[in-house]
Amino acid sequence: MASEKRHEVTVKTRTTYVPEQSDVEHGRYVFAYTITIKNTGTVAAQLISRHWIITDSNHQSQEVRGQGVVGEQPTLQPEQSFEYTSGTAIATPVGTMRGTYQMVGNDGLQFDAVIPEFTLSIPRILH
Repeated sequence: MASEKRHEVTVKTRTTYVPEQSDVEHGRYVFAYTITIKNTGTVAAQLISRHWIITDSNHQSQEVRGQGVVGEQPTLQPEQSFEYTSGTAIATPVGTMRGTYQMVGNDGLQFDAVIPEFTLSIPRILH
């Protein structure tokens, strides 16, 4: 049915190593990540909170939960996007991030938007 409601959000990521904030000698590698969240559904939805799982190459994981993103809880109309940049630090030159955004549609339905796993890596370390 063309009029069926869809609660759907897509997430795209870009990462950058931040050498000027890193301290390699002390095992601190800082990465910036830019996230683009797009409402690909048919129902307006608000981003309420986030849940990240950040893992370094020693398999040490940290979980981060919090309200909104960068101090905002954006509402996205169908086909609208929101982009923000944030950062994280890990103890190894390579790691991964993945998670979910907790969303609520303007019809009251709560749902999760999956953040696909992406790699954090200093330049020229991975092929």
